[in-house]
Amino acid sequence: MHKILKYILVALSLIGALLWFQLPSADMPASEAVNSTPMNLMFIITYILLGIAIVFSVVFALKNLLTTPDNMKKALFALGGLLLVVAVSYGLATGTDVDLTEMANKGIPTTEGTVRTIGMGLNVFFILTAVAVLLMIVPGIKKMFSK
Repeated sequence: MHKILKYILVALSLIGALLWFQLPSADMPASEAVNSTPMNLMFIITYILLGIAIVFSVVFALKNLLTTPDNMKKALFALGGLLLVVAVSYGLATGTDVDLTEMANKGIPTTEGTVRTIGMGLNVFFILTAVAVLLMIVPGIKKMFSK
């Protein structure tokens, strides 16, 4: 399986290299360059490589997760923590942050639920960013004072 994948990747990279030299010149208008066959084929190769990377990442992550009980326990705790952060963020989001009639006047039909969902996403981002910063700073401070 590993050798087959290696040969596929080598073939795709050779095809990509050949297509690179067939790309349109810089003076061609962008509207024409986007529709060129070499450009489209390079996009297809990119999607294929992205698909291969996603499939193998998911397969090996699940394999590693399911083979060791400690990893499964840690993953469930992390998933539970993420669900808790999402629930708290949804509770903190009000949905009344934006004037819905003003948005409708600008031609953007928006509901209170949409605004609340966006607010929840922002709150999740801010909470997870704060947790990440704390997890980087606290060990450094502990190490600095323990010496």
